[in-house]
Amino acid sequence: MVSVFDRSFQYGDGLFEALRVHGGKPFRWADHLERLRRGAEFLKIRLPFPEKELEDYARQLIKRNAMPEALLRISLSRGVGKRGYSPKGAEQPTMVMTLHPAPDDAGKPPPEWLVITASPRLPANEPLAQFKTCNKLPQILARAEADTAGADEALVLNTDGQVVEGASSNLFWIQGGTVCTPPLASGILAGVTRLVVLEICQKIGVPTRETGVTPAQLLQVEGVFMSLSSRGVVEVVLLDGKKLKRSPVIKDIRAGYEEMVARA
Repeated sequence: MVSVFDRSFQYGDGLFEALRVHGGKPFRWADHLERLRRGAEFLKIRLPFPEKELEDYARQLIKRNAMPEALLRISLSRGVGKRGYSPKGAEQPTMVMTLHPAPDDAGKPPPEWLVITASPRLPANEPLAQFKTCNKLPQILARAEADTAGADEALVLNTDGQVVEGASSNLFWIQGGTVCTPPLASGILAGVTRLVVLEICQKIGVPTRETGVTPAQLLQVEGVFMSLSSRGVVEVVLLDGKKLKRSPVIKDIRAGYEEMVARA
């Protein structure tokens, strides 16, 4: 049971991680746990279990539910405390693990997304953005705009007017044969799948660069794609109703990602 006075429910005072499970094993477990650990340290929330014990619990959950292909969510809250914003007295963290069905893409062509530019703005140079906090209202509002527009995802700008990420994904584009992505300082989540994409690019010899981009500039690049744990690498074919150029490099990166998941 989770109390209605839990601070994650009351104030969004917590963190979460979402992992892909393949073949009964969480993909990039160590990277997700490291981000959770750093986020907990930043928020000064104590992890209630050792990391090895958490991994054992995750494997038990996967086995008991007989879900070798799934999405695993780990939620960490500061727990129950006194009324008000002060975290004083909230010393018993709450942790919950849940499993969810993974997208069923077997036998289907790779997904291609229609994306819009959303109106909410994220603060540039925000340290909290690097962690998956339980307070995601700008992303929720952006995703609601995408739902209303019949789009698959929403791009979010920061307060400097740069496109920084999707509501639930990291952004990449190809320019001059180089795979580009916004820098962490622009206010983006330090995505684990983002890290995997950068590793794949290095492996297949594709140069990468961290830089800024505007919505107008995205319409002129050689290709756009998103990365996220639940879907991997997804190409964007339409932005705000305008067709985007398509690059064969995206197919190579997607293939490299699926190979890495299969071998993990």
